[in-house]
Amino acid sequence: MEFGKYGVVQRSLKEIEVAFPSASETDFNFVRGLIEGSHIPADVTIEVLTQAREHLIRRTMEALKGVRRAIVHVYNPISKPFRDIVFGMSKAEVIEMAVSAVELVKRLVEEQPETEWVLEYSPETFAAAELDFALEICDAVTGAWDATPDNKVIINLPTTVELATPNVYADQIEWMHRHLARRDSIILSVHTHNDRGTAVASAELALMAGADRVEGCLFGNGERTGNVDIVTLALNLYSQGVAPGLDFSDINAIARAVEYCNQLPIHPRHPYVGDLVFTAFSGSHQDAIKKGFAAQRQGEPWNVPYLPIDPRDVGRSYDSVIRVNSQSGKGGIAYLLEKEYGIVMPRRLQVEFSGVVQKHADSHGGEISAAGIWKLFSESYLDTCVPVRYRECHFFERGAAHCIRLSVEIGGTPHMLAGEGNGPVDAAVHALRSAGFSVQVRSYEERAMGASSEAGDAHACAFMEISNSGAGAGCYGVGIDSNIVVAAIKALVSGINRAQSSLARRDRDASGVACFREELETLGQNN
Repeated sequence: MEFGKYGVVQRSLKEIEVAFPSASETDFNFVRGLIEGSHIPADVTIEVLTQAREHLIRRTMEALKGVRRAIVHVYNPISKPFRDIVFGMSKAEVIEMAVSAVELVKRLVEEQPETEWVLEYSPETFAAAELDFALEICDAVTGAWDATPDNKVIINLPTTVELATPNVYADQIEWMHRHLARRDSIILSVHTHNDRGTAVASAELALMAGADRVEGCLFGNGERTGNVDIVTLALNLYSQGVAPGLDFSDINAIARAVEYCNQLPIHPRHPYVGDLVFTAFSGSHQDAIKKGFAAQRQGEPWNVPYLPIDPRDVGRSYDSVIRVNSQSGKGGIAYLLEKEYGIVMPRRLQVEFSGVVQKHADSHGGEISAAGIWKLFSESYLDTCVPVRYRECHFFERGAAHCIRLSVEIGGTPHMLAGEGNGPVDAAVHALRSAGFSVQVRSYEERAMGASSEAGDAHACAFMEISNSGAGAGCYGVGIDSNIVVAAIKALVSGINRAQSSLARRDRDASGVACFREELETLGQNN
């Protein structure tokens, strides 16, 4: 299998810190259960954590008996506040603590030759410690282990608590990378926390500064504000064309599993995985995304505004990319109608219909689904029947003229109208004029559309912009039918009804203003 568009073989996480076996009987038994139950995949190495204390190390090694391969992660704090306040130790004593712990691990692993062992050492509180002291203690550890290129030590440099900006941490990592003894025998690892909300940035910059490895948690779980989010970090790299080697092609399934295991919800705005991160409500965002989708070509680099990666690469569909509420504009509405119902609206109709949707959203609140938008569109354009209801039409030719017999109801009364013109639409215009509807066609477009459950077997859609003398600005009518000519006639009738409705609203408004003025004049006279 390949991950996304960069052709990288998919992989899962291969090194997983599973427990702190000496911390509790629960942790100890969990590790034993993994080993004795053969639950560790052949290509996965478990990692366990222990403080640099003899009895804790011995208990940890006991938990690992019989494992195929394991990373023993030993740590002790090294910063001045811990040396002075917590432990009351000198620098020499802190180094001795670390070296003694490593020497003990080295003796104990020799008693279990059937296991492949890897040592990891963390100078806890590294980011708050003096760099020269951090270097001294790390060099002492790699020397005590006798690290070689074939027997590498993981030196893990944590921001136990974020105290500075990510660039400062990256500078610390680069300095260590350049000065560590036995650098070819070290896997330089970083372990960033999120106290300042910059764990991902710190890890990214640390990798640029020379780090080889990152420790973190899925979706940033961990103590306090959490560890670095491995998912966000990996997909940040992916968005820049750097393959992370991790399979997030079904990110929703991963999110649900993590939520279930941790009993912690993932925020809807969480990068890449949140339910709303690929969703645009803003009108300007929707318009840009709609245009981006239209311009995107198969096989070309991803280049859609507001979407840093293709949602499909993480198993997300385009269904929820654009959603409509009171903040949305014409672009999002047009996108949903086109995607879900095959209606490709002319731009001026987009502007007109967005006003209908906006008014509904303002009065009802909340979000409007694609089905809700279709319902508004149908009510506004397809189901109009006042004052004219279309029934049927028949076309024939008389010499060069196109003729029509148009059966309609006007105000509920059946009428058979006749007209002729230089085409079917022109003939229908003349027929309706004979009934008193003074209408002019400003523009006319027809589009093919796919069949849908909502539109039946219809596959032709006509859009007609008309003006009706006395009705002010023009408006659109829409018709859908399996016959494109009939669709055009329906669009004409739809436009007339909408123009008449607009005229009636204008008359009501004018009447209301007149009444209001009369009341003001009466009040003035009485006073």
